[in-house]
Amino acid sequence: MPELPEVETVRRTLQQLVVGKQIERVSIHLPRIIQRPDDLQQFASLLAGETIQSVERRGKFLRFMLDAYTLVSHLRMEGRYGVYEAAEPLETHTHVVFHFTDGTELRYKDVRQFGTMHLFSANEDLNEQPLCKLGLEPLEATFTEKAFRDKLSKRSTKIKPLLLNQEYVVGLGNIYVDEALHLAGIHPEREASSLRGAEWTRLYEAVVRTLEEAVEAGGSSVKSYVNGQGEIGMFQHQLKVYGRKGQPCNGCGGPIEKTVVGGRGTHFCPVCQPMKKHSGA
Repeated sequence: MPELPEVETVRRTLQQLVVGKQIERVSIHLPRIIQRPDDLQQFASLLAGETIQSVERRGKFLRFMLDAYTLVSHLRMEGRYGVYEAAEPLETHTHVVFHFTDGTELRYKDVRQFGTMHLFSANEDLNEQPLCKLGLEPLEATFTEKAFRDKLSKRSTKIKPLLLNQEYVVGLGNIYVDEALHLAGIHPEREASSLRGAEWTRLYEAVVRTLEEAVEAGGSSVKSYVNGQGEIGMFQHQLKVYGRKGQPCNGCGGPIEKTVVGGRGTHFCPVCQPMKKHSGA
């Protein structure tokens, strides 16, 4: 599933490709992609005549900011957007097409068919599902070390599944949690409440650094991710633990191990990320 860096890369690409374009009509080939409103004809008619003013992001969700509406889109496992000339043939698994007045089209393709779209009146989306319960945004100025620690530090939950919980911190998925925990030297099974001051500082800085570097590299194309222009990300070449079971740790030289934490495959270095308990404040 695309994580924050991949979705941010798609957002930046679409910001260049579709802002200022006016929607003439919408074709829906797979109805279940449209979650709101229930009436597909209403969805299409509300969008007709709307111009895309900007493309924003909240966590792993894209937000297409229109004249009077906000379209919220989640790519799920393998959703992709691409801009095409209207004369180009539709590729297989193209489920929603936004036809623009300039003869180009924004096409949504999804092999796994898990993606979703919700349409709201402008800016109402932040107060409604699926966005209303999302947590801290790790690349925003509001994401301070204090806010991060206040949100997580009292929880007895293991730190990895807590970081994966979108109600606490948004945008982090399996790849970047493993990478951030390794960078911070924290075992993925440590309880959040067991972490102390310096550890919280390291983890906060590791989350920000990992995500910023991944965005700069265009995300990670570990499976099938491409951006809005069909280009792969490059951060997978910088991964220190994820997908490197049995390979030497760049820090200590020992083998990277893989286990399951919170139902997710988890990569870590047992030397650099010891499972230790602390006492005291």
